[in-house]
Formats: sequence, C-alpha cells, structure tokens
Amino acid sequence: MFDLLKKLLAGGADAEMAVSDSERGPSPEELRLAACVLFLELAWADEEFSQEEQVHLHGVIKRHFGLEDEEADALLTTAEAERSKAVDLWRFTTLIREHYSIGQKMVLAEAMWGLVYSDGVLSSHEGYLIRKLSNLLNIKIGYLSEAKRRWEVENLNGGID
Repeated sequence: MFDLLKKLLAGGADAEMAVSDSERGPSPEELRLAACVLFLELAWADEEFSQEEQVHLHGVIKRHFGLEDEEADALLTTAEAERSKAVDLWRFTTLIREHYSIGQKMVLAEAMWGLVYSDGVLSSHEGYLIRKLSNLLNIKIGYLSEAKRRWEVENLNGGID
C-alpha cells in the first residue's frame, strides 16, 4: 500500500500503472451486470416473470447497453445466475449508486417503471421494490416520481389519447 502511494505521489510513468483495475472502479460489464440483476429482481418481485416483461426487458437491455440479441441473452443469463446466488442486492446497488450519474440513475429508474408496467399491472410487491431500490441507489423520491411521470408521458401520452 505504501509503495502504491509513493508511486502515485511521485507521479512518474509507473504511477498510472500502479493503480490496479479494482482501484479504478468497476468495468462497464460489471455495471451492466449490476443493472441487469436489479431489473431481474424487479421482474420477479411479483413471483411471475411474464412474457411481456421478458420481451420488454430484453429490448431495454439491448437499447440501454447497445447490445445484439446474443449479447443481451448472455448478459441476462449471467445476471440471473448472479441474482439467484446473491443473498441481498447491496453489492449491485452499491456499484450503481457510486458509479452512475444522476442522469444515468434517472434513465435506469424510467426503465424500471417501464418494466413493472410492461405486463399492464403494478403489483404492490413491484411498487415496494422499486421504492426500495431507488432508496438504495440514492434516487430521491422526487426524482423517482419524475422518472415515472416521464415514462408515462413517453409511453402513455400522459394518459390522454
């Protein structure tokens, strides 16, 4: 540890190389995986991952992360494996909380609202979990409400046909 600090303070050519990958923060793949685990947890909140939710989530993953079908499938498979062995969501929410900007969190919150409404029903479990996740991600309640409103305006024409 002291050697690392000496190299960084000295600022020589080795300074950047002295910082390991884990000290630089998570990779984009790790952040994608964390987001996908949260999406899947939300999708399963009502104990049913409906066909509509599956189709919606696959589309969100492709658009949100710029992936092809096979890449999205692989990411979802890996995320489901991680979700099933995780004892809680702390590891995943911490990554996103610490490494997503407020704008990225808003996009994530909008995608979450889209997912829970994709089957046409917002269950009490889904509503509870989206509020819990927003709290763990440090998304203020006003931002969460704004994300929901923006999703509704974009997808439901604000309730006006």
